[in-house]
Parts: sequence; C-alpha cells; structure tokens
Amino acid sequence: MRHPPRRVGPLFVGLVALMVLSACGQSSGSAPAVDFPHTSSSAAAEPDPTPVRRASNVPIRPLAPGEKPPQFVLFSFDGVGVSKNWDLFLEAAERSDARFSALMTGLYFLTDKAKKRYRGPGYRPGESALAFGGTKAEVIEQIEYLNRTWYGGHELGTHYVGHFCAGTRNPGKNWSTREWNHELDQFFSLMANWRSNNGITTGPDLAFGPQEVKGGRTQCLEGTPAKLFPALRAHDMTWDSSMPAAQPGVYWPSKIRGIWEFQIPYAWSPPLRKRQTVLDYNFWYTVNGAQDRPKDKARIRRVVLDTYRYMFKRAYEGNRAPLVIANHMNDWNGNAFNPATAQFMTETCGRPEVICATHADVVAWLEVQDPKVLQEWTSRPPVAVSANQ
Repeated sequence: MRHPPRRVGPLFVGLVALMVLSACGQSSGSAPAVDFPHTSSSAAAEPDPTPVRRASNVPIRPLAPGEKPPQFVLFSFDGVGVSKNWDLFLEAAERSDARFSALMTGLYFLTDKAKKRYRGPGYRPGESALAFGGTKAEVIEQIEYLNRTWYGGHELGTHYVGHFCAGTRNPGKNWSTREWNHELDQFFSLMANWRSNNGITTGPDLAFGPQEVKGGRTQCLEGTPAKLFPALRAHDMTWDSSMPAAQPGVYWPSKIRGIWEFQIPYAWSPPLRKRQTVLDYNFWYTVNGAQDRPKDKARIRRVVLDTYRYMFKRAYEGNRAPLVIANHMNDWNGNAFNPATAQFMTETCGRPEVICATHADVVAWLEVQDPKVLQEWTSRPPVAVSANQ
C-alpha cells in the first residue's frame, strides 16, 4: 500500500496489486504577518505553554448486564507520510471529538543519506520497497506531524519498515517469527535513535516513546498469527489489524494467541452491489483497476462513503461490532478517498452512543469487560453481509 507521493519508491504499485488479488477480494505555508501592540523591551517574554495531550474519549468501565455497548469506529492510516491529508484528518478529528490510529513506517525516521542504518530480514543494508525519509528537514517535519498527532490524543502504531510484499525477494508472507522480531527490532531502534542515526540536533524531540506503540498493520496485509503474533507479544504489543476478514460482514474482534485482532472487513457495498474488501486501495482496484482516471473520482467517493454508511448503520442498529476503517493518506485518483473518509468521520463521530476511538483504547475497554456480558454481544452474527442483512 503506497504512501504520500514524495515518500514512495517505484517498486510499490505492482506489489499492492498482488496484495489485492491475494487478499480479496503540504506542509502549511508560512504564517501571515501580524501586527502586535508595542511592548516595553524590558517586559519578559511569555514562555510557550507545555503541550498537554488530549485525553482519551473512551470511558473504561465494564458494561452492566443488558447494557448496550457504544458503537466504536476505528479509523487507521497506514504509513502516515507528511501530506495535506494528514492536516485534513487532524482537523476533522478535532471538530468531531474523534481519535484515530496513525501507523508509522520506520523508513521515514531515516534520511536518504542514512538509509543503510536499516537492514530488512534477508536484505542488504539500505534496501527497501519504499523511499526513505528524504532530507534532514523532511525528517524533522515528520517528527513535528507525529507530535501534533500524539498531542491530539491519537494513537501511534507501526506499519513496520521495508514494506516487502509479494513479488520481492523475501516478502513478509514468508517471514518466520525470528524475521518479524528482527523487523520490529529495526522499527523500534529507528524510532528511538532517529536523531543519532541522522546527525540531527535541531527541531523538537519526539513527544512519545516506543513503549506507546501497542499495535499496527503489516505491509500488504501479509503475515500469519502463528508467525507474527509471538513477535508482537515479545515487543509488549496488544493488537493487530493485518488479517483479511475470515468471514463476510462486520463482527467483533477476537483475541488470537494473546493479541486482539481487528480484521479488515469484507462487507456488502450497496453501490457496488457486492461484497468488497473495505480498504481504500481495494476500492480503487475494484472500481477501475487502480488506474489514475480523474473522471472516476466522483464515483469512487460515492462508493466509499455509501459503503461506510451502510456498514455503520447495520452495526449501530445491530450487533454494535467495532467498525474498522482502514485507509491511507495518498492522493490516489485525484484524492478520491480521503475527503470521503473525512466526511464520514465528521458526520458519524459526534452521534449519540458513537465513539471514534483508537485501537489501544478499545483494547483497554475490552479487557475490563465481564466475559459473560461481553460474550452476549460478541456472539451476535455479522452484519452488512448482504443487502438485507
């Protein structure tokens, strides 16, 4: 799955097409000048206030017997490279009291010149399927956006590092637990040592540490619980959202090998009149074979928005299963996807009994539930399986 244009290497488009077939189904400009009133030169400058992280929006308490759970909506974004769409979602989330999970690609912690600090499983130092972080200034800008996201109350997860998918020499679908451990070791090392790796001494520090990363999504949805999940547990992680749905529809997550798995839905899409893997690239591939055709922009937006609305309605009125919305911040097909997703976030997240939350907060909520009370909900059948169900 590609990321914002200035970050992406040429190898990637073909790899995502292989994933689809196997899995399916600006920076802001300078601030305007402002005239300030005259102050005495002897007046002390007011210190900048210390940022405070926005609090969680999930009440962590057990349900009472017979009590209906909130309708959780889980927005997540793979890769999160600097783009105008990052601003779009930060602003939409602030307006609607939403929280989301931003999944970091480890390559963006390295400048192009420092790329040999990364070595993927079975690869030479500096090899990757995506581009690295660019210049020192671009890496600092990435850190600034990550800090904004953290202070906005959102979750920072992992999208791993090299993005090695089917078609590369050693794709993630073939990795052993040892190789997943190696890739995660690399990710956390790049995150913790981004200054020394790049020789960067200016700009802000990263506002959060590796201990805050509790889950993520693998490249191209590759990997298996048997091989991946032991590596997640070894790195003190609690959730994953990499597995294509095991059955059609929207249903509750389950704990597999000690990890909460939020599967990518395969649900009914009214405008497509069929089931669809609910991932933005997969929508694009279904509509026009992932071709950049501006004339399809309006149709793609309608397909995405109407599918999300249908899934939400069925879950909200039915089994109340958390709704997984997996996305990117790319400008694919003239930025057909992100405005639709932001619109869905804005119109949905402020509704009664709806909480647009991070994966980690939903895991914390799940863990405090009485198993018998929770089972009554998790045993309910999937919804959005068809036009009538």
